[in-house]
Amino acid sequence: MKIKLKKDKTRHDSHVKEVAEEKDKKPVSGETAESILEAGLEAIKPDFEKELAEQKDKYFRLYAEFENYKKRIIKDKEEIANYGNESLIYDLLPVVDNLEMALKHSADNAEAGEGFVQGVEITLKEFMKVLGRFGVVPIEAQGKHFDPSVHHAMSIAEKDDVEANTIIEELRKGYMLKDKVLRPSLVTVSKKKNEGGNVNEESSKTEKSENENKINLNNEEEIQNG
Repeated sequence: MKIKLKKDKTRHDSHVKEVAEEKDKKPVSGETAESILEAGLEAIKPDFEKELAEQKDKYFRLYAEFENYKKRIIKDKEEIANYGNESLIYDLLPVVDNLEMALKHSADNAEAGEGFVQGVEITLKEFMKVLGRFGVVPIEAQGKHFDPSVHHAMSIAEKDDVEANTIIEELRKGYMLKDKVLRPSLVTVSKKKNEGGNVNEESSKTEKSENENKINLNNEEEIQNG
């Protein structure tokens, strides 16, 4: 009798265990799974948003740097295209000066042959055409108001028949290379009698600008040769 009761109890325990295991194996309902997923997403959401913000910030910084780099490259290309031959043109200007001087002396010299004068005139004209194709144009000076950005005053003369700070003589032509002063004009400037002027001060500024221009040309030459 005891043995039978023991067997019945063992069978009952096994059945209870099987029922419990079957209960554990039952799939989780859809609503429960969705709740678990939402809870998990909410848990990682702050870290995800922080990481996303950091990546966006890196992207915008990189994009801005790239845009600035493109602008620098475009500007450098324009500088090279516009002023890459500046030092060569600057060195050619004394040739123009010599041709103009030859014409001037020929006009004052009755012994100069007409053919020689015409030859120099044609050479000078063609030479200026070539320079003009590269954007070189003379700076207007004679009779103009003194402008320290393009004129360099070499002397001052008292003149009552013209306005003060007017250029009354051009000693050497100046030239522009596109929108840049290649070489300022050397001029004589007028002033009224018994009147001071600020031409010297303005001229010193122009001289400083010309020296800086020469230094820049030399630096560019060294970079190109290097």
